[in-house]
Amino acid sequence: MKDNRVRRLSALHRVLFRATGGFIGRRLVDNDMLLLTTTGRRTGKRHTVPLLYLQDGGRYLVIASYGGRPHHPAWYLNLVDDPLVKVRTSTEAFTARATTGRPEERSEWWPRVVAAYHGYATYQSRTDREIPLVFLDRVGPTSG
Repeated sequence: MKDNRVRRLSALHRVLFRATGGFIGRRLVDNDMLLLTTTGRRTGKRHTVPLLYLQDGGRYLVIASYGGRPHHPAWYLNLVDDPLVKVRTSTEAFTARATTGRPEERSEWWPRVVAAYHGYATYQSRTDREIPLVFLDRVGPTSG
């Protein structure tokens, strides 16, 4: 999928999610979705993207696959530069600290990621880069 098409679909998803409080856009490919807001590493502006997530207790996991493109998605580069992010699910909003999973965490979680959405295995096969798994740990209060 072309980058500009990805941007347009992402923007539509983001608008529908926000307008309906997550009623529309909270699920995609049989998985839960969230909105992740990062701070642009060059512009300092906020950028929000919809992402599939997995959850283990209060910890959230998102996948920086970018469809298997050879480079990381901009949102991932943004959170590497500034790991404080905003997270919005269909039921809550909070501030989180983003960290890239260590090799042992990736080994543990990658089978769960692929089980949740098999397309991630395809994406990994398309690229030489290792697709980062990003953990989001709550640092701020929850709001509705």
